[in-house]
Amino acid sequence: MSLDFRQMLREAALRVTRPRVAVLSAVHAHPHADTDSIISAVRKDLPEVSHQAVYDSLHTLTAAGLVRRIQPRGSVARYESRVGDNHHHVVCRSCGLIADVDCVVGEAPCLTGSDDHGFAIDEAEVIYWGLCPDCSTVSIS
Repeated sequence: MSLDFRQMLREAALRVTRPRVAVLSAVHAHPHADTDSIISAVRKDLPEVSHQAVYDSLHTLTAAGLVRRIQPRGSVARYESRVGDNHHHVVCRSCGLIADVDCVVGEAPCLTGSDDHGFAIDEAEVIYWGLCPDCSTVSIS
């Protein structure tokens, strides 16, 4: 399935620009990528793009709900294209690998707090921590 990034931008009422299309494409191609990785990916197709144009595009795309920004403790910000479904993440303590974890119980926000303090809760963020399969098989000497 080929995604039409220009159409996605139009549907979000955003102006279609080459940096925005390139950044959106890079985020879809590289889930959980950090900003430097996204800049590198964008520059393969758009070598003249500035750091600031990528930062601005990420901010705009995040605000429009086309990408999601996550930042696990101790990590730089990362971006993903999976939005709107309130999924969670698992992070390897050793290598930093991040993978998606679907919501396991009920409807969003997946968890019910013991006291919501009157808030209308619509999202829960859960991060599971552990060792990925590759790191868990490495013997510690």
